Amino acid sequence: MSIQNLKELPETITPLLEAMKQLDASDLHLKTGIPPVFRIAGRLQRTTLPAIQVDGHQIEDLIKPLVPKRREGIFEEHGSLDFAYTLPDGERFRINILAAGGHMHAAIRRVKPEIPSFEELHLPPIFRKLAEETFEGIIIVCGVTGCGKSTTMAAMIDYINQTRQCNIISIEDPIEYAFRSKKSIVSQREIGLDLESFANGVRSAVRQDPDVIFVGEMRDRETVVAALQAAETGHLVFATLHTADTMQSLGRMLEFFPQDQHAFIRSSLSNGLRAILAQRLLPAIDEAIQRVPATECLLAEAIVKEKIREGEDEVLPEIIAGNIESGMHNFTHSLARLVNEGLVYTDTAMEFAPNREQLIGQLRGIKTSAQSLVHRVKRTDGGA
Repeated sequence: MSIQNLKELPETITPLLEAMKQLDASDLHLKTGIPPVFRIAGRLQRTTLPAIQVDGHQIEDLIKPLVPKRREGIFEEHGSLDFAYTLPDGERFRINILAAGGHMHAAIRRVKPEIPSFEELHLPPIFRKLAEETFEGIIIVCGVTGCGKSTTMAAMIDYINQTRQCNIISIEDPIEYAFRSKKSIVSQREIGLDLESFANGVRSAVRQDPDVIFVGEMRDRETVVAALQAAETGHLVFATLHTADTMQSLGRMLEFFPQDQHAFIRSSLSNGLRAILAQRLLPAIDEAIQRVPATECLLAEAIVKEKIREGEDEVLPEIIAGNIESGMHNFTHSLARLVNEGLVYTDTAMEFAPNREQLIGQLRGIKTSAQSLVHRVKRTDGGA
């Protein structure tokens, strides 16, 4: 059934979920008092369907048949619930339901069934290099909600799945991308269905002969400790954090602990950290791509480990900016690359730039360097 043929709210959620695929929508929002809303290419767009009744139970009627039986009581107890749902054709969705003003609201994220490659995601080469060359320690991918970090993480893990013989264990809430065992073997465990918490999942995973552990989110002190301990004992740990950039990630992990434990956490980070990767999505020039990531990369080289251990975080941005050849880079450098490669417009990059003056300088440097190269080539060829 096409979304254009819907004149009223359907009796089941299936037509709305199918419409997400037709429209290439990333999200669907169901809220009382307004029609269903899709997010397409990063922008919210209302449908022409009738508003969801305020005095009815339309959202409950649409959503409750999807809720796993074992988790039905969690929404009533806590007022929110995350779970995954799969259509018969394999289309997967991450669903969050929440209580607001005495009504149920829903936010539904479409998870495309195929895990994209680094090239399809337009990620810089350092992401692939980390997946190829890292065998122990912790790699953290951070970003705000909806920035694509789950997809980036899935691409890195599936690359290992395709190229190395590993035992990969994931702990997720909920499971988003469904991995198929390739060269590696993969076990995916879901909070609320297979285990109680991320921390318990990591602690138990260490006893399951893992090579790679994927922690869906480090959201509390216990999970951070468990992830760092797993990284220090010879495992490769991937984890996500809801922070905007690399510096906020360091601060967020420390915030979970009292001041007198910061030295211990800094020591663990300096021993186990391999990289912190941050990203945010920008509208692309090519409508077929829709959005591309601007990224930031902090690699745990010797000088970085020393500064983290000694609490001298304020110098890390300077280290990142001065070590581009190693793969480290900041958002400004990434934005300049996206403009230079014709992936985003200059004014879009300016809108997202942490420092517009620095971005202008980098863009001028790229142009000057290119002009200089052309001039040298002309002279070599005997031109003017």
